[in-house]
Amino acid sequence: MEIDAAGGAATAGLIGAAIEKPTGHAGDADGNCTDCGLPVDGNFCANCGQPTHVHRSLLHLVEEVLHGVVHFDGRIWRTLPLLAINPGRLTREWIEGRRTRYVSPLAIFLFSVFLMFFVFSFTGAGSPEMKTTMTAAERAEATHDLAQARASLAEARTELAARPDSNALAVTVRATEATVSMLERRLGVPTTVGDAKRGDGLQPGSWQAEVRDAVEAGNITVNLGNEGLNHKVKKKLLNPDLAIYKIQQTLYKFSFLLIPLSIPFVALLFLWKRGFTLYDHGVFVIYSLTAVSILLLLTVALGKLWSGFGALGAFLFAFGLPVHMFAQLKGTYGLSAFSALWRTIALLFFCFLASTLFLLAIIMLGLTG
Repeated sequence: MEIDAAGGAATAGLIGAAIEKPTGHAGDADGNCTDCGLPVDGNFCANCGQPTHVHRSLLHLVEEVLHGVVHFDGRIWRTLPLLAINPGRLTREWIEGRRTRYVSPLAIFLFSVFLMFFVFSFTGAGSPEMKTTMTAAERAEATHDLAQARASLAEARTELAARPDSNALAVTVRATEATVSMLERRLGVPTTVGDAKRGDGLQPGSWQAEVRDAVEAGNITVNLGNEGLNHKVKKKLLNPDLAIYKIQQTLYKFSFLLIPLSIPFVALLFLWKRGFTLYDHGVFVIYSLTAVSILLLLTVALGKLWSGFGALGAFLFAFGLPVHMFAQLKGTYGLSAFSALWRTIALLFFCFLASTLFLLAIIMLGLTG
């Protein structure tokens, strides 16, 4: 997963670099363009934009790779601060054509999204975790459930000993062992089945084992109206780690679909206002999604260092993002405070709807692909 995530981050950086126009100095002019053959008298060809001086050193190759991956130039330091504190001005300037000083919306969006999944692959973000803290009432309930689960396990083992060829009983025993192990670990009591070996190689009591046992026991059913799709989903669920991996891969591969999915919702807010095009709405959406990606990236990465950063990130998501969206709407479209406020409220609802549809589609694509 780490290799794939690193490849995704590098690919995103290279895509971003490819979208951008060449900047900086390319060397001295020397005769004709090496690409189109026309005479040149500057650092770049006036016809095709090819740099006059074509480097062929290993050091320059390393420089190009680093530039492609991190896109490290002066424009990033002009783009990110504006994206954070004055997103409306950034969006408006790009729409009005003042672009050479900033990283393009699509380039920074692609890089931020793939960098986000690259970080997630190392931090383990997105993987289900078992709750470890309980209230007194929850502990009492878990203790009662553990006693019942142990009794059920003893009964199931007795039945399996009498009928060792029963596959259904074997599945029941494994599922009950997983429940007992999970409850024992939650309560912090000595385990009685935690060290039991499983034929599928999964850790007894882990969430992966619980999902597999639930599928095999029929507690999780799949009915998509097509037997072929049902079989694919069940096969993925029998290997939960593979299912999570497929969903994550599908998520970052199709993350760009959030853009065309979101543009119509923004356009609905400006149906009766002239002077704005779908391109304008697209730039707004891309910069807004980039801000969300960067905030999520920083929250997850810094939250691993100190839990306080995670709490701060949650606060920013709850209150900072609506404020950021309000400021971007107001600055981009030149709205009054009231017009920006009601559009922000409507847009938050549209964001929830669009993200829900997107995640459902990603889960289905990941499990059926």
